[in-house]
Amino acid sequence: MQIVKHDININFVGRRKLALIFSLLLVVAGLVSLIARGGPEYGIDFAGGTLIQVKFSEATRAADIKSALKGMHLKGLLVQKFEGDSQEFMLRLQDTSSELEGMAQQVGAHLEQAYGKGTVDIRRVEMVGPQVGKDLRKKGLMAILFAMIGVLIYITIRFEFKFAVGAVIALAHDVLITLGAFSLFGKEIDLPIIAAFLAIIGYSLNDTIIVYDRIRENIGRHPKQSFDQTVNGSINETLSRTILTSGTTLLVVLALFLFGGGVIHNFAFAMLVGILIGTYSSIFVASPVLLVWDDMKKRRNATAS
Repeated sequence: MQIVKHDININFVGRRKLALIFSLLLVVAGLVSLIARGGPEYGIDFAGGTLIQVKFSEATRAADIKSALKGMHLKGLLVQKFEGDSQEFMLRLQDTSSELEGMAQQVGAHLEQAYGKGTVDIRRVEMVGPQVGKDLRKKGLMAILFAMIGVLIYITIRFEFKFAVGAVIALAHDVLITLGAFSLFGKEIDLPIIAAFLAIIGYSLNDTIIVYDRIRENIGRHPKQSFDQTVNGSINETLSRTILTSGTTLLVVLALFLFGGGVIHNFAFAMLVGILIGTYSSIFVASPVLLVWDDMKKRRNATAS
């Protein structure tokens, strides 16, 4: 299926400086937000604590729920509404001791006193110790790091080292911008989000390899072309495939984001941002890095001679 004309020739390479400025703005905005917030906002999986998911029969407010639970003296109570649902809330506590095993029932009893019997449904209770959360956080970060190292080795073997560097820079760019988006929108990082980051790495890498394959083919097919022309032509030749693949995937993820419910909302948000940024980076980050590398090599050779 041909989405764009086969002879299209958009000057992507000529716009790489504008793309660099755009990428830097996104990365810096995310980093500033992370610094201002004191780091990512970790969920129960990584921060430790207790989570109780509650659904009410009628719409209510977080302030009213806190007021109803005031007599329990719960440590670090945070009440958060589910996306798009005024009846379902997440209660987060810093307490994780074994003495709190019956806490969900106590919370339910206190809420029913305020809202009426049968109006409160405790849907989920999770408890993670602080040490376990710290260990999970470390393993999640290591999983992303090892994925990057694996990509570096794989692309070095399949292509060249300069291609591997371009791919890893693009992947780091995608993860940083997605992480920054989570900080800017105040969303939590938990185990499913780490899975989303790894999925983003895989998706973005697939797009990048398609472009790299075409660049390698065209180097052999058009040896007299400048490297800039070869890279730009390769991006244009794979553009139809990129739009088709990214567009169909984006529709599925958008449906999950809009209609998937609160439990999957953050995962879908990560994938939504990741697919958009991953498609962009395959064109405007991974490939231009090759041009920078080539320019540096030419300068070194000119200096040596």
